[in-house]
Amino acid sequence: MIIKNGAVFEEDGTFRIRDIYIEDHKIAGSREALLDTTELDASGLLVLPGLIDIHSHGAFGHDFSEGDPAGLRKILKYERSCGITSYCPTSMTLPFEQLEKIFSSVREAMDVQDGAVVRGINMEGPFLDPMKKGAHVEEYIHRPDPDFFRELNGASGNMVKLVTLAPNVEGAMEFIDEMHDEVCISLGHTAADYETASQAMKRGAHHVTHLFNAMEPFAHREPGLIGAAADDPQCMVELICDGYHIHPAAVRTAFRLFGSQRMILISDSMMAAGMENGCYELGGQEVMVKEKKAVLKDGTLAGSATNLYDCMRKAVSFGIPLADAVFAATRNPAKSIGIYDQTGSICPGKEADLLLVTKDLELKQVI
Repeated sequence: MIIKNGAVFEEDGTFRIRDIYIEDHKIAGSREALLDTTELDASGLLVLPGLIDIHSHGAFGHDFSEGDPAGLRKILKYERSCGITSYCPTSMTLPFEQLEKIFSSVREAMDVQDGAVVRGINMEGPFLDPMKKGAHVEEYIHRPDPDFFRELNGASGNMVKLVTLAPNVEGAMEFIDEMHDEVCISLGHTAADYETASQAMKRGAHHVTHLFNAMEPFAHREPGLIGAAADDPQCMVELICDGYHIHPAAVRTAFRLFGSQRMILISDSMMAAGMENGCYELGGQEVMVKEKKAVLKDGTLAGSATNLYDCMRKAVSFGIPLADAVFAATRNPAKSIGIYDQTGSICPGKEADLLLVTKDLELKQVI
């Protein structure tokens, strides 16, 4: 297949009008390598890499934590229809037995047609700080435990790519010491101060779960986790850009502070994404959704009711340069979970995960 005349998003953040050659679902280096020479004219359109959502609990009326492969398949189809071609279903804080069932169910949904590809699992909890539990159930919070993690990872077929950890709870530093070479450790849901967070990063935790949310604020004498992350040049940070979790000025500030190399846009979506206003669930708790804002009964934000493509568009509407927003939804998440050699940019040898969009970012086609 040949995609002709599109303005292709390059690895340096520029757009260049060129042809893309695809053979056997991969991007080929030249026309000579093709058996299928079907042409698709992309004149007047931008060609972006498929988006990569590494933090999403569910969508389209289904939740990953239901442990239902059929439900996960529907989530994956919805995500692909929205331009998300790679996906990490994300768990909640639940009992071990329930998490084991959920993680085991992933492999049964891997063969879905016309859906996003599952690139790994994001394990958000149960190693959290009760003080910053957010929408997680406190009674299921568990001390960081490598054996607990390894058993769950084994149940999934070693699919866990990310695990959220509160560095200020008992056993956290020992967990980081033992596990940082096995999984990307993300700091979050924590009241940790700057010193504690910095120590965790020096030990090997170089990722932050939904920056600003479920952590201490950045203050001039108490910079907390946010300040520690800014000081760690290896640290990448997630940002929910749904228009509710983060003020537009804070979104712009975060991009200036961390730069185009370290920002990761996420949806943190729950089952209401793609659905109408109403009552839904997240981690066994009732969530009310109105105008894409999802909250618990006490008003606590409970994930989002949007998708990553709309978050990327929202970031651009907030004043984030298009290239930076695209990098934050493609290259950066791919690098954070170790799949940039497979996807996340448009170059020979990678998966042909492509989006054709207008200059106003209206999604026209997913390849």
